[in-house]
Amino acid sequence: MITRTDADNLKNKQRTLRDGFGDSLGLRVHRAISWLQRAAREDDDRDAAFVFLWIAFNSAYSQDIGIAYHVSEKGRFKSFLSTLLSFDRDDRIYHLVWTRFPHEIRLVLENQYVFGPFWNHQNGIEGHDDWAERLEASVKKAKLALADKDTERVLNELFDRLYVLRNQIIHGGSTWSGAINRAQVKDGSEILGSLIPVFVELMMDHPNHPWKEPIYPVIDA
Repeated sequence: MITRTDADNLKNKQRTLRDGFGDSLGLRVHRAISWLQRAAREDDDRDAAFVFLWIAFNSAYSQDIGIAYHVSEKGRFKSFLSTLLSFDRDDRIYHLVWTRFPHEIRLVLENQYVFGPFWNHQNGIEGHDDWAERLEASVKKAKLALADKDTERVLNELFDRLYVLRNQIIHGGSTWSGAINRAQVKDGSEILGSLIPVFVELMMDHPNHPWKEPIYPVIDA
């Protein structure tokens, strides 16, 4: 999990560099860090921490949809992840994926309760009777990516699963601090709490990238 010290250090870096940020990057980073600071206060509440961490992630990657309205939410954050990986010359994301969280990531990827087609089948949506085969194929693909140390493919699969978990919590599909399926909430919050501060720092280290406008810019009254 992100600590208050980590969040405050990120804020101090933002204060030092923000004069060199464009408006879009400045607003994204400011908002993301504010939610990271809030998440850092949730030492004992994994559900709340996960929600605040996802909001921080959303603050960082969301953009004015404009003519790209057809691009899915997952498409937008996967494009964002690809951009960040291209910035990561020191392999900080790589280290987290392959050294810090390989076990937790594998467990999340294999967990049927954060696999979208499983829930589509449970809810009677046609065309998802084969969810178990799809999960097996997805896990196989992820294992190949793990074997190849293909960080981008692993992150894409991981965030697919975490997006399902996000939907479960945000849309009232789980009980706060419930006893069922706690492992994915714990692992998800720990993974996000380590990755997202790195994402935000990489953004700050690349102020000249053409960061697009956030969906909700500041509007003066």
